[in-house]
Amino acid sequence: MDEHCDQGCQNLRWALALLDGLVAGGMRHLVFSPGSRSTPLLLAAQRQTSLTLTPILDERSAAFFALGLARAAGHPVGLLCTSGSALAHWFPAVIEAYESEIPLILLSADRPPELRGWGANQTIDQTRLFGGFVREFHDPGPAESGAAALKMMRTLGARVAAVSLGNWPGPVHINLPFREPLVPTAECSAESNPPLSLNRNSGHKTTLASSEQSWGEDIDVWTRDLTAMMSGRGLICCGPGTFSPVGESLAPLGFAEALWKCSEQLAVPVLCDPLSGLRFGADSTHRITRYDSFLRHPATAAALKPDWVLRIGRAPVSKTLLNWLADIPTILVDPGQGWSDPNKDVRVRVNADASSFCLWLATLAQDVMDKQTHADWSAQWTAIEQQCAQLTANYLAQAPWCEAHLLTTLLAHLPADDGLFCANSMPIRQLDTWSGGRSAPLGIFGNRGASGIDGQTSTLAGLNASGIPITGVLGDLSFFHDLSGLLLLRQLQRPCIVLNNGGGRIFDYLPQRGLPDFERLWRTPIDLDCGALLHPFGIAHCAVTNGDEFQAALRECVNPSEHQSSGVIEVRIDAELSRRVHYEFWQHIQASQSI
Repeated sequence: MDEHCDQGCQNLRWALALLDGLVAGGMRHLVFSPGSRSTPLLLAAQRQTSLTLTPILDERSAAFFALGLARAAGHPVGLLCTSGSALAHWFPAVIEAYESEIPLILLSADRPPELRGWGANQTIDQTRLFGGFVREFHDPGPAESGAAALKMMRTLGARVAAVSLGNWPGPVHINLPFREPLVPTAECSAESNPPLSLNRNSGHKTTLASSEQSWGEDIDVWTRDLTAMMSGRGLICCGPGTFSPVGESLAPLGFAEALWKCSEQLAVPVLCDPLSGLRFGADSTHRITRYDSFLRHPATAAALKPDWVLRIGRAPVSKTLLNWLADIPTILVDPGQGWSDPNKDVRVRVNADASSFCLWLATLAQDVMDKQTHADWSAQWTAIEQQCAQLTANYLAQAPWCEAHLLTTLLAHLPADDGLFCANSMPIRQLDTWSGGRSAPLGIFGNRGASGIDGQTSTLAGLNASGIPITGVLGDLSFFHDLSGLLLLRQLQRPCIVLNNGGGRIFDYLPQRGLPDFERLWRTPIDLDCGALLHPFGIAHCAVTNGDEFQAALRECVNPSEHQSSGVIEVRIDAELSRRVHYEFWQHIQASQSI
């Protein structure tokens, strides 16, 4: 048979051209779930020597694995599945990638157009399935032959990779219909082309030079307007986000240095969300981490109310902080197209890279602002931070053991440049309350874009696949919600810590507590034996109930033997005791704090 007439060979060359462009654009991993219609893409991926292929049976688990890998590795990760309902299982991870600005390349195989809408097996309308939750959608149609068609596919791949990494990173979807046969004949000669020579978008945000043009105002006007708005007492609030260029260290050192320089020149405190990457590593006297505790004190909250706030990143984890920030005139720095303003207080939105803007603002402050007038203001914040840290330490020294002690122990033991992945609901909020800061760098991760509890174990596995040792802290419901992810936990270098407190204890701190049938309808405990569940997966398990047992388990799991994974540490928590400890702590802060 003439190979030029072989549809299978044509499909393969078409797929190879696309992957040439994606690889040139920075894609190094392809996570896929098995299927027939996706065969041409998988055959092409096998010929790409620079691609790492990871098969994962469950599409939802595969998507969250790819999400974690892309977040930690800092480059676009490909996600491949067959036609039909398969790609619908990606949706929760796609939403998270969209909201958290994570570069995913969604490659869905599809039936050709002539089969759609005619009742053909495993055929649905896959066009624009993810709606507005992708940066771009492309459907180039069935494979074609010829130099012009292959050039178009290589360019499409390069474009999609660049868009996923742009000033507003996120998922991009390519729907790829393939006609049968899907497997080429033995006579087909199709190999990957030489690497494209591209000036690849490396993920850097907009530079200040281009930002000044995109602001659409003369820089002198901006200087005047910002100076006027930033009169009086101010602060900087850094929420969740990745603020350093792709490929830098986990701790955003470049951004941190620019931020501390800016805060020094402005003489303002910097409130650091746990997912900002600023609590651990490069230190500053302006770093504030314990605001969730001391802002619960009404007199303190009132005395510390600023005249303006500069916000960087998404909305903070702390609801106490978010509510306290309401009605304060706000400057939002965001290089993308999002608009993180749940309180509706943004008066100025700066479309610029955060590092560049902080350096520019530091220079502006040095030239036109008198930081001496705010020196007492900054010192006041620092004194309250130190007082709260001491009160916290004194309280925990006599309080019954609970998650607070666990987290402080964990943060003291994790090696420098490790990572910590914290699940939603209670774990991330408890980290926010109890972590404080430390000088050793530590990357903090969490799926806070949409704040779901789904896909947590799969995300943890994907984060670890980047080569960075990352410990997980998950609640029991998050852990049980993603059982498919247990297949991926067997190679972890650090443990997955499961806080087993008997269901959704976040509701114990919300107005739902006390409603009729509360236990069954909201808390929803799951009666599963964690150790028995993990045994068929070959995952090591130990259960602990106190600090001594936890420290012993942690020492063993952080340094597992050569052929053993770190496994799961199940921490059995007395939830009612923990709730009492938390409320008594907040009362202790209110009773002890002075301003």
